[in-house]
Amino acid sequence: MSGDLIRRAVRHLDLLSIKNHDLGHLIPTLLEYYEFAYPDTFGQRFQIADEVSKEEGKFRETLKHGLKEFEKGVDEFTLFSSYGFPLELTLELAKEKGITIDVKDFDEKFKKHQELSRAGSEQKFKGGLADTSEKSLKYHTATHLLHQALFDVLGPAVMQKGSNITPERLRFDFTYDTKMTDEQKKKVEDIVNQKIAEALPVQNIILPKEEAIKTGARHLFAEKYGDQVSVYFIGKDIQSAYSKEFCGGPHVKNTSELGHFTLQKEEAVSAGVRRIKAILTQ
Repeated sequence: MSGDLIRRAVRHLDLLSIKNHDLGHLIPTLLEYYEFAYPDTFGQRFQIADEVSKEEGKFRETLKHGLKEFEKGVDEFTLFSSYGFPLELTLELAKEKGITIDVKDFDEKFKKHQELSRAGSEQKFKGGLADTSEKSLKYHTATHLLHQALFDVLGPAVMQKGSNITPERLRFDFTYDTKMTDEQKKKVEDIVNQKIAEALPVQNIILPKEEAIKTGARHLFAEKYGDQVSVYFIGKDIQSAYSKEFCGGPHVKNTSELGHFTLQKEEAVSAGVRRIKAILTQ
């Protein structure tokens, strides 16, 4: 069940006044009504209800944080880019308070935001690197640690959507519906620095694609891979490795080379996609 569907549903409900998981509780009854038309869906009604409840919870958090910032007078583009707060909800709130929103200005900022992202993507080398300097290699390895740390802290909803690496910083896009809390960001930062301090070896192995998948190595599901794939893993062996991903490299030899990892910024890129910018210092 997509976040967009939940958002359309809450247009007809006061989400802040109904109890938690009420939307999820409606699903089995709703699907029972359509059982004869969609028997397979009916058979999964409880799993679907659980997913709807999860989406509802995430959207509640988006609403809660976004409403606080709206009351502080934060502009509509910042509400969207930093808090994932939908423009349509900002417009509805503004209308209630007699506030005029400059939609044209929002569209121009959003277009510029997209163009900057696209320009960064067009400059990417293998693995998202802007070049193959020593500093870029360090950031590339740090990105692998960051990816796994995000999964550890935020859960299986995290999937890589893109990365861009320069000698000055790393940028990592991933799926997640709400703004990360300060506590979550600190946990991610601490995990990455812990793995750097552990001085873990960074190793590479070539495996048949199906065998590589069975190791649990992360990969882009929309990407087309050959019969043989390169897997980089961070740890003593691939079974116990902290991080393992389909990747063509290049990387540093050991995490001890990276220095100190600092998460500088976390923001929304689009609905359901967040972006992290981070640096390494000695």
